[in-house]
Amino acid sequence: MIVFWPDHFGSKPPLSHTFWLRFRTILNRTQLLVVGFFGLVWIALVAVLVLFPEVYTQTLRRVGGDSLAIEAAFVITLSALIVFLVVGVVRRWRWTFWLVLIAFFFGVLRLPASALQLAGLMPASGPTWYEALQGVIGVVQFLIAIAMVAGYRKAGIWGDF
Repeated sequence: MIVFWPDHFGSKPPLSHTFWLRFRTILNRTQLLVVGFFGLVWIALVAVLVLFPEVYTQTLRRVGGDSLAIEAAFVITLSALIVFLVVGVVRRWRWTFWLVLIAFFFGVLRLPASALQLAGLMPASGPTWYEALQGVIGVVQFLIAIAMVAGYRKAGIWGDF
């Protein structure tokens, strides 16, 4: 990647620009797609927990105990898992590639499950909009898995699609 900076006499771009340029050159499109997905999923998780706590509260109450502590542990645990997977994506760990690929391929199963829940043939785990969101997430996961396979066929593990 060639970057042209206005002053060609040896000056360097500002530190804020070099950080993003380095970050962009470190990660390819496949990695950016997976990291972006994890970021959006984490934002959605926190948004649902803050704006619509009843979605998770009914499921988390089965555990028993203080609901605030359980919700905090839930968010902290999922955040740690997402951070760990993002580190694996950035460092291009092989096992992370295969784990994410398999999990994302199985994400397509969310679509028929959501359809059955929306049709009332399976018990719903949340409101209608939440079931629809789960179906959309499954489709996005499956499309990312297809892009990962294309990148793998083209350039190997964590290859650019």
